Amino acid sequence: MVHVYNCHPFASQQIVPTEQEPGPVCCGGGALFVVSAGGCKIEAYDMGADGCPLICRFATMGTVQSILHSQIGDYLVTIEEKNSATYLRAYTNWRYQAAEKTRVGVRLLGHFLRGSSLRGAPKEQMEIIEIPLFERPQCVACCRLTGDLLVGCPKTLVLFSLRRQSINARPAILDFERCLILHLPGLSPAQVALCSGYVAVQTELEVLVMKLEKLSGPQPYKSGDHAQEHSLVPKDMVTGDSLDAEGRSGEGAEQEGFFMFPRHQELLGDRARDCGLVVTLEYTGMEAEAKGSFTISYLLYRRFAPDFFQGCTVEETRLHSLQLLPVFSSRNQEISDEGEKGAEPTCVFCFFSLPNTGYVYSVRGGVELVSTYQYPEKAQQAVLTDVFLHVITKNALQCFSVRCASVAARAEDPYIDTTMKACPPATMEVCALRIQLFIGLKALYHDGHHIALVTAADIENPENAERAARRNTESKDHRTLTGILLAVGIEPSTTPALESFLSRPFLTRKSSYSKPKEPTEESHGWNLYVIDTVPPLQLYHEMVEYSKRYEETNPQSQSCLHLLSEAHLLLRAKLLDPLLGNPVPPPPSTEPDRPADGAPDSQTLKGAFRESCAQLGDCFSRYVQRDCHLALPYYKMSGLSVNEVMGRNRPQPGNPAGYGKGFLFYLKHSLYEDTAEELNQETADEVLQVFNRTEASQLPRVCASPALVNASPAAALAHLDRLEATAGPSVPLTLSKAAFALRMGNLPLYTHHMGRHAEMLQVYGFIEEPQLLLHARGQQVAPTPLARHLRGSQDGLLVAALVALHENNKLRLDQADLLFQELCPGQTDVQASPQLLVDFWEALLMASSQEAVIQELLFRLASVYIDRLARRHPHAGQPLKTAEDLINSCSHYGVLYPWVSILTPAQFNIAHDHTEDLQKLQSLLCGPSLDASSVLPLLDQLSQDDQAGLSVHVLCATRRGRYESSLQHLLDRCPQAIVPYANHELQDAHMALWWQKLLPELCERTRASGGQNSILLAALKETLVVVSMELSPLEFLDLMPDDGTAQFFLPHLLECSQRKLLT
Repeated sequence: MVHVYNCHPFASQQIVPTEQEPGPVCCGGGALFVVSAGGCKIEAYDMGADGCPLICRFATMGTVQSILHSQIGDYLVTIEEKNSATYLRAYTNWRYQAAEKTRVGVRLLGHFLRGSSLRGAPKEQMEIIEIPLFERPQCVACCRLTGDLLVGCPKTLVLFSLRRQSINARPAILDFERCLILHLPGLSPAQVALCSGYVAVQTELEVLVMKLEKLSGPQPYKSGDHAQEHSLVPKDMVTGDSLDAEGRSGEGAEQEGFFMFPRHQELLGDRARDCGLVVTLEYTGMEAEAKGSFTISYLLYRRFAPDFFQGCTVEETRLHSLQLLPVFSSRNQEISDEGEKGAEPTCVFCFFSLPNTGYVYSVRGGVELVSTYQYPEKAQQAVLTDVFLHVITKNALQCFSVRCASVAARAEDPYIDTTMKACPPATMEVCALRIQLFIGLKALYHDGHHIALVTAADIENPENAERAARRNTESKDHRTLTGILLAVGIEPSTTPALESFLSRPFLTRKSSYSKPKEPTEESHGWNLYVIDTVPPLQLYHEMVEYSKRYEETNPQSQSCLHLLSEAHLLLRAKLLDPLLGNPVPPPPSTEPDRPADGAPDSQTLKGAFRESCAQLGDCFSRYVQRDCHLALPYYKMSGLSVNEVMGRNRPQPGNPAGYGKGFLFYLKHSLYEDTAEELNQETADEVLQVFNRTEASQLPRVCASPALVNASPAAALAHLDRLEATAGPSVPLTLSKAAFALRMGNLPLYTHHMGRHAEMLQVYGFIEEPQLLLHARGQQVAPTPLARHLRGSQDGLLVAALVALHENNKLRLDQADLLFQELCPGQTDVQASPQLLVDFWEALLMASSQEAVIQELLFRLASVYIDRLARRHPHAGQPLKTAEDLINSCSHYGVLYPWVSILTPAQFNIAHDHTEDLQKLQSLLCGPSLDASSVLPLLDQLSQDDQAGLSVHVLCATRRGRYESSLQHLLDRCPQAIVPYANHELQDAHMALWWQKLLPELCERTRASGGQNSILLAALKETLVVVSMELSPLEFLDLMPDDGTAQFFLPHLLECSQRKLLT
């Protein structure tokens, strides 16, 4: 059942001063076009001015059967009949007819008036363009974005593209180019629609929606068999295949006197291709090859069968009011009145209607049924806008709500339906806002905030009167006979023969009824009305006031929420696009300048929107049990503070319900999220009271919220004591009590609570409640008083807790940097990292398993160690881990190589702090994880003049495979480490460096020292031992220097030869 409200979406009503009974009517561009004089004259009226004055009138070339206005190009297109022939004509520059004795030019499509008519000054004249067609036009449609024209013929659709031609430097002249023909052998269009490449076709019981898209380039034509040569025309026109009346190749629909009705069918998306209708494209435009071919996509197919249970006869069951509606949003670019084709709508909706039911589909970005409208009585015509659906029945104008804004908002904003934003769902039940009574409604038209209605009084038909009188007489006879049978004790329903007899019409009996009077000329009555719709903001305020009546009588009523949701969607439609879904500026008119639709400024609309969000938040927070979580996003969109929301949700005195679930949901998430809003002490204490009464188990988490920093510590501690007494102790609860004891300055109580649990359990407690240690402020974090106290008393616990928070994705590395900078404000050197931060990096390196984090930490630590060794400044504090601790507990720190210990022994002559930094850096370089090339640019600040710098440089060169340069540096600076270096590094593939590089260098340096350098001499002997074990005697003999002493080399050669004999 559809909700029916008594709102007032219609404002003023005017009667158009037409002198003759109107024929076909249309409106657009602020004007109302009425065909009069038996269909041979068109009158244009200004709908925006008081009294709807006449703009102009002009004669047509034939009897107008239908008329349509295009806002792009501001032209009229008509289907006219003359001498039993049907014509399609376009009327351009019709506004020039407002001046008397204005010229009129008639030309054929594609032909321009040349010669004397275009010489001299430009002449203002209306032009009538003849548009030739091969078939009789049945219906037309204009694209509201491009001005293109779509013509429906018995078995084809013809697409004309709007062109602007400039001749002899004159203003552009409108013209059309036939660019495409769609062959539809299975459909005879009753109505067509066109919008931004979307094409909709409607017959009596079928609707087909397609999408035309241009391919990127021209498609090559391939010649082939007979079918391919005729690929641009329908198959049945080539092969002569017989198709049934529906245009589908199948068995006959009529068999032995029976007619088979098609069944209901709905095909969406790709499935619509299986509808059995074959659409063939024929390219006719001059620029078809240059611009590329079209491809067609089936989007929607809907077929209806006559329904005998909907109050309509088979003849009355037919579709009407086909429409394609584009909806734009703020991200769409504007379209100029020249009809540029660069803009794409956010959504495109397709509407069509049966006499009792209307359907709205969204066809852009996926096809889905948005809304179904059940009319209270048979509808004659309907018009869809992005804020209303207007429907006319025989005696009423009905206004229904729509869901276009809901669909468009979700297409525009991905954050809708999250905890950040919300919007009433598109599946929400629609409602009738108003049912306005009229007499004899015949037609309905819409343009902007104007509605045009055609009414005509029905004249009683003698045949209908006779049929109605006969039905009344037969019904009376039926009741009489049934009463007689029941009086004598016979039940007609138990005897099939009697029941059959009573069901027969008594046609032989004459009916006595009074013959209706012949209608007189004065009884004919008609009117043409223009009705203005109320501005959305004004209607919004009325709906809000209307909802308050439901709230006063029944706060739990769904009607209150429903009305507020409808009002919210009104504002959303206005905010999505200020021109209500039509970004095309209106053409020039004689209407004086005034705000369109009484449009308010942007700030007023946004203020009303925030107010609407607050009202919806109130509904979900107080009364609605289902979907109470929506209170959170609506309150967020309202911009209200927690203080203001609490003020709106305080229970009234004597109210047993207390706080609603939605409000508690909002309050919890607002306190748990990172917020910069701090509550004053009164409000913070009230929040604690709320949770103490409703959800006491949440108190430890609530107390840690940064919003409650001003709460009374004594009151919070009292609430926590009561919770512990009822629910028992827990680690987060104990840590919360310790934090409030610290804020009270009660250090003994703080020490007592901190000593109740082991440090590892306390780390788990901080993981549960990270806000005990840090408060987020957007992208930044700030330490709590408890964290500052742990910095001086239990820095190891603080570091371990922060590492655990990082590993549980509750703290980022960049946030940790800011946190430790605030925890260590006494750091005098801004370029150096605080020692506690370095301790955090070292501990995190031990715990982390993320490769990206590990590499980042390795680089940071290596940078810190190198910087400290280069600057030699004293540390601000002692590190938590020594180099030996890290080597034993962290796999990324390697055991120092033996030759490194020789270069820098434990009793090295630098400060103890820098010895630790040097050993940690050396250990990283000896480990498996650090990429030595990443720290290479940092080595420039580290000198090689001392052993510490030398060891780091040699380690980096060795890790990069620079063994020869490393050997050279060690021979020059520390020859006692050369053999341990060679034993450790020159293995396997690098073994040849023993005799290719090391042996010649040692021989040369020993000779230069005269054999007096015992270190070089010992290194040479060790090298000869290794070489003699690896080479053959001949190879070893070739390596001996010519001036070498035989007594020195001969033992090694003899050992080499003996080993060779043994092998």
